[in-house]
Amino acid sequence: MRPQEHLPLTPEQYLIQERQAEFKSEYLNGEIFAMAGATREHNQISSNIVISLGSQLLDKPCSVYSSDMKVKIAHTNKYTYPDIVTACDPQRFEDEHTDVLLNPTVIIEILSDSTEAYDRGLKFFHYQRLESLREYLLVSQKSCLLEKYARQGDNLWAYSEFHDLADCVTLSALDCVLKLGDIYRKVELKEPII
Repeated sequence: MRPQEHLPLTPEQYLIQERQAEFKSEYLNGEIFAMAGATREHNQISSNIVISLGSQLLDKPCSVYSSDMKVKIAHTNKYTYPDIVTACDPQRFEDEHTDVLLNPTVIIEILSDSTEAYDRGLKFFHYQRLESLREYLLVSQKSCLLEKYARQGDNLWAYSEFHDLADCVTLSALDCVLKLGDIYRKVELKEPII
């Protein structure tokens, strides 16, 4: 990502500007970074996951949010827009606007050519600073592939990956299951299934 502006902004200035902006931007240490638009596949995968998780969370004390919910990572002075984020009660927000979540439980990023390295690297580094985060998922939009990182301790994450449309991914933090067949419904994969 490239900085959108060169004048450093305070978090308060960023939030005022962002809440009025036509396009979304992320924030890190005074700089804002414009976010790119999403492909049809990205949007379909996101919708499929939100529908699946949302229906499973209806009677549970957790909520699922799509890409318009910001997450604040106080430890690294960052505001970001995950593709999908869940939080369980008591949910905490930065202020009365309830558009900046402080305690996400599960974060899901849908990989694209322009964001994949960032989602796997520096963005995950930032996310790991969130004490509430239990699981982090990376979902390919090119091939049938879901990667899951599950927190095992303060600095320990267990990795697993799933490649088959018949695979089911358990999200222990939410007591939910994501089926790859549901995630990739109506999605034309560009690369063969691994």
